[in-house]
Amino acid sequence: MIRLLRLLARLEWPMRLLGPLFGRFNPLHPDRRRNPYPAYRKLRERAPVYRHPIIRIWFLSRYEDCAAVLKDPAFSVRRMELPAMQRMVAPLREDFREMITRNLLMLDPPDHTRLRALVGKAFTPRVVERLRPRIQAIVDELLDGVEAAGEMDLIRDFAYPLPVIVIAEMLGVPASDRARFIAWSNRLVAIVDPITSPETLESVQPAFHEMAAYLRGICEERRREPRDDLISALVAAEEQGDALTPAELISTCSIILGAGYETTASILGNSVMALLRNPGERKRLQDDPSLIASAVEEFLRYDPPVQATDRIAMRDCEIGGKRIRKGSLVVTLLAAANRDPARFPDPERLDLGRQDNAHLSFSHGVHFCLGAQLARAELQIALGTLLRRFPDFDGDPSTDAWRPSITLRGLTTLPLTLRPSL
Repeated sequence: MIRLLRLLARLEWPMRLLGPLFGRFNPLHPDRRRNPYPAYRKLRERAPVYRHPIIRIWFLSRYEDCAAVLKDPAFSVRRMELPAMQRMVAPLREDFREMITRNLLMLDPPDHTRLRALVGKAFTPRVVERLRPRIQAIVDELLDGVEAAGEMDLIRDFAYPLPVIVIAEMLGVPASDRARFIAWSNRLVAIVDPITSPETLESVQPAFHEMAAYLRGICEERRREPRDDLISALVAAEEQGDALTPAELISTCSIILGAGYETTASILGNSVMALLRNPGERKRLQDDPSLIASAVEEFLRYDPPVQATDRIAMRDCEIGGKRIRKGSLVVTLLAAANRDPARFPDPERLDLGRQDNAHLSFSHGVHFCLGAQLARAELQIALGTLLRRFPDFDGDPSTDAWRPSITLRGLTTLPLTLRPSL
């Protein structure tokens, strides 16, 4: 069934022709990739707790329901509890299978608590504040590099390089190897979709093996010559024996790099697109740069890079009058919850001064995004500097270059013309 669905997703006319058979919500419809928000609104209004008749997955679209599930320990991230997932990973090599099953995104407490405590020290607000001058320098260097040409591809030349450089420097990865990490992460990110296939996992397996071999080499170097970087700190934790296993070390480094750059790059592109489509709010931010912090929160609410995340029901329960059986896969549509009028006044409007903006874009509960403070700092500095240096930048607000993903929303390209401020 999964193979058929993914094949149909690549062919627009079958999706349109067979649309009615997919019930109230078709996560693979091509229009959802271009603009998912009308479908989210209809689902939230007509069936906010919805079990899909074909793929047999529950979809939640109200803020209250999504927040409750994300915070409730009765809903687990241990997706390997599902027989379908067990069958899917069974043919994979042991090291890749362990990376999938033993990373931060797939663990509940107490294992999640242990790993997060080891990594979290590198992402505290105090550490991030100390990084701000370096982030500003990287932003300036990237924009210096495109100023003379008077144009750039926002995604290729700015949105991707910025978080890669920041995370790579935190980990201690040499500058000469950053391009390799981008290539590996671009391939590995395909595994985060809740609707995936054995073929997808097998196709990205070589990228993981290449990355893992490289990281093992870096870890061996840090054992011989520790440095002031995150990999050295994780290697020291591994050598304590009970703090971090060798497999967890590689898995943790991989997930930090992949999650640390892909989502930040996507929200940076989505934010610039929102400014192109909302010239009034763009002028408002340009006229009042002090709005940048609230603006970033609003961009995250309005068009988040992670559209959904899933959980496994560990016991029978009830949500919105619907009985959810133990073992069911429940998808919380974060982007739909972020536009719930019961939580956000006038939610379809971009309001860069919006207050009380408790969006779910960084998730909620124990799995709240580890790098949230770092992402906020990168976005504030990147967008503020772009608007200051190139106040009249222009691009096509009707572009259709959205990535073919169910979970991650981001542009693959966004050409901009640049006119520096006088």
